[in-house]
Amino acid sequence: MTQRERSKNPLAGIKVASFCWMAAGPLTVRYLGMWGATVVRVESHTRPDMVRLQGPYRNGVPGIDNNAWFPAVNSSACSTSINIQTAKGKEIAWRLIRWADVVASSFAPGQMEKWGMDYDAVRQVNPSAIYYQSSQLGATGPNRTRAGSGYEAAAMAGFTYITGWPDRAPVPYTGAFTDFISPRFGAAAILAALAYRRRTGKGQKIDESQAESASYLLAPAIMDRFANGRVFERQGNASDHASPHAFFPCRGEDSWCAIAILSDAQWRDLCAVLGQPEWSRREEFAGFAGRKRAEEEIYGHISAWTRERTADEVESLLIARSIPAAVVAKTSYLMEQDAQLKRRGFFRTLRHAALGEHINRGPAFRFSRSQDCQFAGPALGEHNRYVLGELLGMSDEEIAAAIREGGVTTAADLPEIKGAF
Repeated sequence: MTQRERSKNPLAGIKVASFCWMAAGPLTVRYLGMWGATVVRVESHTRPDMVRLQGPYRNGVPGIDNNAWFPAVNSSACSTSINIQTAKGKEIAWRLIRWADVVASSFAPGQMEKWGMDYDAVRQVNPSAIYYQSSQLGATGPNRTRAGSGYEAAAMAGFTYITGWPDRAPVPYTGAFTDFISPRFGAAAILAALAYRRRTGKGQKIDESQAESASYLLAPAIMDRFANGRVFERQGNASDHASPHAFFPCRGEDSWCAIAILSDAQWRDLCAVLGQPEWSRREEFAGFAGRKRAEEEIYGHISAWTRERTADEVESLLIARSIPAAVVAKTSYLMEQDAQLKRRGFFRTLRHAALGEHINRGPAFRFSRSQDCQFAGPALGEHNRYVLGELLGMSDEEIAAAIREGGVTTAADLPEIKGAF
């Protein structure tokens, strides 16, 4: 995309200084970069982001610029390698803060304060800055300094307890669940603050709790406890509002289709698709309560039918009658066979400085009057000359001096990282 085309994007001209790490913060500002903002990710060779130290790796070879995870989380951001622990690095960081419209961080509360970069200090030099802070539990309260990942935050937010089977222990979500939920709230909050600043000229501080953001997805369970005193318990694949409601085995290895019957009319349509077998005509199955009592038996009958067909066949037959059903998709299916995602161009090929061409996911929404400007996530320090020279106005001599003084790091500053890969 050319600079002229980029200038047509909704967030063209917005400048973001990202003091974020791991997943939640970078994913938040990723939205801004994808739609035209200039996002500068501050990191250092002396202490690489933990996400750079996780696979999968290209050809199975570990390396900070050779993994797929970091580019996926940080697409549409530039990387500058500044060591804020040094006086020169801190000086450059402050130049970046003065340049920025949005200053974002996702360290545990207290880290930015240790560097002297709390909101009060930032607004002294940049009064109109929007200061966004994301952390596991927020910057206030008795547990504000607790650090951790979205894996623990999912437990704190109430998700882990309700996930699994009623007669077994809770089953934690795969991955850092709240890290992928909270960015949606964070990006919306930043956009609201930008709109407010456009009207008033005033910046403000945004303090996001990742656990609280994720808890919004449990609104029905929370309201049920408030209104009726009921505690939502683990119930496997079952639902209080649908029956049958489960994943059914299909022909092929580890092949499944999800089916949800939300009304008696849908049940009748399902029976018609099944060929009106004798068992389906039992009077007690006509209503939700009767089907709920006999779920195990009904699941056995439906499974016998689905096992004779592929998941795609089951899905096609059911959605033709407006019955909610979907193939349980593997990642290979999503990337290679899903016609809907292909038509919308959700997966796209980007060129990474070290990885070369690789697949990344695009935005889940489209604008009618502008085009996203996603580019590959950066190698560590890849954009030093652009950020330090073009954006901050440093001369080549100043940049060279900053490298000598340790304020700007290079690959030579990488520590020996044992076991991290």
